[in-house]
Amino acid sequence: MALQPATRLGPYEIISSIGAGGMGEVYRAKDTRLDRMVAVKVLPEHLSSNPQLRERFEREARAISSLSHPHICALYDVGQQNGIEYLVMEYLEGETLAARLKKGLLPTEQVLQYAIQITDALDTAHKHAVVHRDLKPGNIMLTKTGAKLLDFGLAKVRAAEAAAGMTALPTQTTPLTGEGTILGTLQYMAPEQLEGAEADARTDIFALGAVIYEMATGRKAFAGKSQASLISAIMSAEPPAISTLQPLAPAALDHVVRTCMAKEPEARWQTAHDVLVELQWVAQAREEQAPPRQAHASPFWIAATAVFGVALAVVTFLYFHQKPPEPRPIRFSISPPENAAFADLFEAGPALISPDGSRLAFVTGDSTKHQIWVRSLNSLAAQPLAEAGDFAYPFWSPDSRHVAFFADGKLKKVSADGGPTQILFDAPNPRGGSWARASDGGPGIIVFAPDRYVALFRVSAAGGEPVQLTALDSSRQQVSHRQPEFLPDGRHFLYAARDKAEKSEVFIGDLQAKPDPRSAHLLMGGVVRASYAPPGYLLFVHENTIS
Repeated sequence: MALQPATRLGPYEIISSIGAGGMGEVYRAKDTRLDRMVAVKVLPEHLSSNPQLRERFEREARAISSLSHPHICALYDVGQQNGIEYLVMEYLEGETLAARLKKGLLPTEQVLQYAIQITDALDTAHKHAVVHRDLKPGNIMLTKTGAKLLDFGLAKVRAAEAAAGMTALPTQTTPLTGEGTILGTLQYMAPEQLEGAEADARTDIFALGAVIYEMATGRKAFAGKSQASLISAIMSAEPPAISTLQPLAPAALDHVVRTCMAKEPEARWQTAHDVLVELQWVAQAREEQAPPRQAHASPFWIAATAVFGVALAVVTFLYFHQKPPEPRPIRFSISPPENAAFADLFEAGPALISPDGSRLAFVTGDSTKHQIWVRSLNSLAAQPLAEAGDFAYPFWSPDSRHVAFFADGKLKKVSADGGPTQILFDAPNPRGGSWARASDGGPGIIVFAPDRYVALFRVSAAGGEPVQLTALDSSRQQVSHRQPEFLPDGRHFLYAARDKAEKSEVFIGDLQAKPDPRSAHLLMGGVVRASYAPPGYLLFVHENTIS
């Protein structure tokens, strides 16, 4: 049932179509009485023509209209004109969570923020005896003021349709598309819903867990190659732990989500308020452990490089090596050696403090010559270490005894105390590297980008033949993987992927994974590089700001 612009439904003048809205078409409209924008949803004909369902729908709509919560899309009015049943709702600007998830998983801070907002909205509704029954990313809108739940409680009408024999399931599904994914809401249904049992608040809690899981990992909690296998997974399988897919996520979040998705309703959190308390505790604990936020970066890249490297290393050292009773921020600046200048960030890489927090490695020079220096943080003098190439990108060994870097088309390493350099392998046009400790006590593993338009490779820190570690994703038009950085577990690493349009995205890779694009997990887009900061944060530069 398509409505044309300028069509009037009561005092509401249709302006344009927004698209399908689950139970019908949604339009942008103007409330001519109050001079405000609203969203008008026109209900499908089979609902409007069934007196029993229409009466049920109007009763539920009245219940929803009584809910007042900042994270529930407000229902303003219900109307009927010339056989057309319609709803009038708050007009929201933003994107659905489903659309956002197509870009990859959300940062942990946003996961917790949206999860708390959604759960708080559920708690309010449940206390008014209103159950959603169709909680999914497509029914969550992300706006400037946070998450908003849509179609709240209106899924009850679909349950009534099922009872009337209109469909076999509370929600419709569509055929399989892309990698065995079934569209619709089946993947968020609790086992008791699939068995036809009456849904209650704990059914919403199961779906809430599935939604939070997807926000944190970028993957649906349950998947299958057919509807039958998907239902089987929901009924009997357990999804991988969040931490195995997203090492930066707090372990406590995994506990909250797993309890939400327990197969038996009695084993779940029994109320949305229970979930809300747990999520708030996770967020509070994370906030208390967080290092001081970085201030705005200097507009000059050279200064930003020094501040970024020093701040990151100081935070790392304080977290792992000492916990003073009254931690206080440490702020200081470091100047280049006499008659020298810090090299350009993009040509040389950032300044980096050693893992033990005792020394700083940085690069000076210009387009004709680069020099790597090491300076002890308890000294005012820096010592020259080695001459480097245009893209030096130095990085420390895990034991802080060596510095690896690029020069003369080679990957090299040198003792941090000085001495001869050792060539590890060819790197004609390098784009960064990172060094992880070996589990067997050996020299460790280096992951590096040997050239401008290649994937990442791994090689022993003692030298040898490198092995390809990642694979360029042609579906994303990737042309380069670069700037790897190991996470604390020594297995997973961050890296930037650049496409043909020179746009960058940050991914999480795995040393134990095969070079397959499907083994990489998208972390964020629009960021050239990200660095880890305990106890689970990422520092990155975006629009001249260190975030």
